[in-house]
Amino acid sequence: MALIALAADKGAPGVTTAAVALGAVWPRPVLVAECDQGGGDLVYRLPADGSGGARDGGMLNPSRGLLSLAATARRGLRPDQIAEHCQRLVGGLDVLVGLTNAEQAQAMTWLWGPLGRAFAGLSPVDVLADCGRLGAGSPLNDLLREADMVVLFTRATLEQVAHLRERVSALAAELRGGPPIGVIVLADPRDFRASIAEVDRIVAGVQSRLRGQDGAPADADYGPAPPPVSVLGGLALDLKGAELLSGSWGGRLDRSLLIRSAREAAGTLVSRLGAVRPAVQPPAPPPPGGTVQDVPARPLPDPRQQYQEGRL
Repeated sequence: MALIALAADKGAPGVTTAAVALGAVWPRPVLVAECDQGGGDLVYRLPADGSGGARDGGMLNPSRGLLSLAATARRGLRPDQIAEHCQRLVGGLDVLVGLTNAEQAQAMTWLWGPLGRAFAGLSPVDVLADCGRLGAGSPLNDLLREADMVVLFTRATLEQVAHLRERVSALAAELRGGPPIGVIVLADPRDFRASIAEVDRIVAGVQSRLRGQDGAPADADYGPAPPPVSVLGGLALDLKGAELLSGSWGGRLDRSLLIRSAREAAGTLVSRLGAVRPAVQPPAPPPPGGTVQDVPARPLPDPRQQYQEGRL
């Protein structure tokens, strides 16, 4: 279904925590994939579900994930190859564990484009790709171009908003004709809405400047237009909620500011994605009384069960 690339600029923390929080409340089947070139840390932070062979609450297997997938993808990468390299967290969230260090990423610059195309074709599952911190001319741009949306995270501080402004401008230039760019603000709950509104004002100025530089819609003379940029909402800076997320989430976590704000942000993201790539819907049941086409609706298969059985 949809591929959403999550990233940040220099000094903006929290992409992995945000990806897991969004995945925990995502309203459609979802996979969280670590694509951070600096190395992932899910294996060190979050416990594994025992149903996949690991001890329940034990460590995820660092050798099963993006590294093992890359070893099988030299002759091509298909969406149906991804399932056998995924693992499940306690709480039920499926993840593709990332590389363990930056040195491994240097040997895999060829991977990101094919991986993005495979993620985009992984139906009926959405993929939240944790891309970590971006830099100029990053090989991850090949994955970003395959995404349905690129989402950048920032805090509402002068320094980080300045970095965000430059990163948005650079990405818009690199991804001309590519996916829309969204911004999610990591905001203090005490001035949550005000922080989002302030970043929205600054991003609107960046968008206006990009349109002014372009001067006209995309055509043969001007080339592809820069992607649209907008603020999608915020996530609460909630240290206690982030700590709860490191274990088996339950009732207490569900009431945390982090998860409550993540649920709102996830709903906004899915609604925006609906305009880009419509969600797959189960067939409608027949009307009361039946018709000549009165065939019972078949329920969609459970994607999580398919992952476990290796059929997805």
